Amino acid sequence: MDALALSDADVLAAVEEAVRAQGEDAVTLDPRVHHVPDPSFPGHFNLLRATVWPLGPSGITGVKVVGDYVENHAKGLPSELALVTLYDPQTGMPVAIVDGTEITERRTGALTALGARELGRPGSRILAHLGSRGTAFPNVTMLDGLFDFAEIRVTSRREESRRAFGERLSEALGKPVQVTETIEEAVIGADIVVEATRLERPDPILRNDWLTTCSLLIPYGTMSTLELDVLDAFDKVVVDDWGQCGNDDPFGALRPQVRAGLLTAETLHAELGAIVAGRAPGRESDGERIVFWHRGLATTDVAVAWRAVERARAEGIGTTLRYRS
Repeated sequence: MDALALSDADVLAAVEEAVRAQGEDAVTLDPRVHHVPDPSFPGHFNLLRATVWPLGPSGITGVKVVGDYVENHAKGLPSELALVTLYDPQTGMPVAIVDGTEITERRTGALTALGARELGRPGSRILAHLGSRGTAFPNVTMLDGLFDFAEIRVTSRREESRRAFGERLSEALGKPVQVTETIEEAVIGADIVVEATRLERPDPILRNDWLTTCSLLIPYGTMSTLELDVLDAFDKVVVDDWGQCGNDDPFGALRPQVRAGLLTAETLHAELGAIVAGRAPGRESDGERIVFWHRGLATTDVAVAWRAVERARAEGIGTTLRYRS
């Protein structure tokens, strides 16, 4: 993956292709499932599975296994480590094994950016980003590529991580990045708020009265940080896939609202795929306030991994393994 050096444009194009295919009913997508090896320590695995039919000669099926371990920083490891395996959906033959850690980070940033492209208010000037997990960096860089923010504010729970995150972003973007000690300082006055925190249990630490200027809220933290009635102040809720947002797994930023019946298939505005495919409207006025909740699409993992495989074949990068004689 390092040698391929996929650009942000490469990743965003692959993600957009997968999301549009979903909106055109050209994918087979299963809700993710979880495996908890031992409840006594904070960590679990997510298993994501999908087929994207427009890819390859006859579609590409993929399975991603990604660990989610909030204390990995103490061991010098990313919190999310992943592998993606690709298959021929017509025969079941394995096609490739791809490092999925970078894919997870960058396809998440691209999905955040794609949602903001369709749902963000033009001219948004201030971004607040909560959390400095691996997916945080491409969130900010890809969003800034769209909006060229006048002000970027970031915060996270641990001081050393938020300081390092801010410095890395400032160097990459060539502009100042404000590192705040509190969520309140980051969020008040922001146009776009991205919540990518890593709580071990739900806790409403992001208050409604701090969000009065927020025209686009993008929460995808593992556990909810939002107050239960947060949706009352917003005009639309868009998700990446209602099949996994609407089920009753234990994780997800709007899980309490789903369980309380405050977000249902009937009150949902649309899936992002329907908007990208032109089947539903996105933002319809500057005054709208929109929530975009994404849980992570297996289709985007498949699409980015397949783009990597195609590039690797073209450039002679990678190792061929014998599977069966």
